This record gives sequence, C-alpha cells and structure tokens, in this order.
Amino acid sequence: MGPLEQLLAERACERLILDFVHRLDLGEPASVAELFTEDGRWEWPPPGDGRRSEGRAALRAYFGARPADKLSRRIMSNIRVTVTSPDTAEATSYFTTYRVEGRTGGMVPAAPPVQVGHYADTFRRVDGQWLLASRTLHLPFGGPTPRVDS
Repeated sequence: MGPLEQLLAERACERLILDFVHRLDLGEPASVAELFTEDGRWEWPPPGDGRRSEGRAALRAYFGARPADKLSRRIMSNIRVTVTSPDTAEATSYFTTYRVEGRTGGMVPAAPPVQVGHYADTFRRVDGQWLLASRTLHLPFGGPTPRVDS
C-alpha cells in the first residue's frame, strides 16, 4: 500500500470506531451491527462477564435490547490503527463511559464515569468497504450503573 492508501484505510477504521459509539449513544443501537462483517464478533472475555455475540443478527439483537431509559455517553481517545495488509487492520482505542438507567427526560446530574477501558478491534475490507471483524472489550475500571429518577 502507498502512503495515501494507508492513510485512507486508517481513517476509515477510525471512523468505524467513532460511528460505533455514536450509534450506541445518539442513534439506533441495533444499527451498530451494520458496521461489522457478516461474521463479525463482539465480546467481553474473562475477567469480564464472558458475553459474546457473533454474526450481524446476534449483534443486532444484543445491541438492540438496550433499555430505552438507559442514557450513555462515551468519550473515545487514544485511537491507534495499524494497517496490517491491504484488506486488514487492527486498532486499540480507549473509552470512558458515563451512563445512568431510569432516565425519562431532562438533564441528569453529573457523576463520575462508570467505565474506563479499551477496545481491541480487527477490521476487514469487504468489497472496498472497511468493517469491524471483531471488537473485544477490556475493562479494568468499572462499577454499577446508577439509577436516576428524572
């Protein structure tokens, strides 16, 4: 790959990382499945709770099951994409999650984040489009999601 092709691949993968959290926080959570390959995988291996969803249908069901009263905002940083071939890449990105359950509207009082961790991602280019092949959650800092009455 030439430098411009590599730069474009890196940017496409960075955009997938950002589109993922945008769709979870401000869009339709189930639509994150479209950002994955047909056999794409999301997982939280031990010492996490062992959750794993594989394939677009399973991803759509998993992310689409988020309760409507759950409000979250994720801050992404330290996004590092490495192109490993013309059709594959990998990335590490850090996130901080602010989240509450029970929101019915209005502003929620500010509180500390409930999660700080990173994603380890792999990407594949399919028919000229970069997609997530796998996303693995690593969560060294986490706590319960608070409930609010607002």
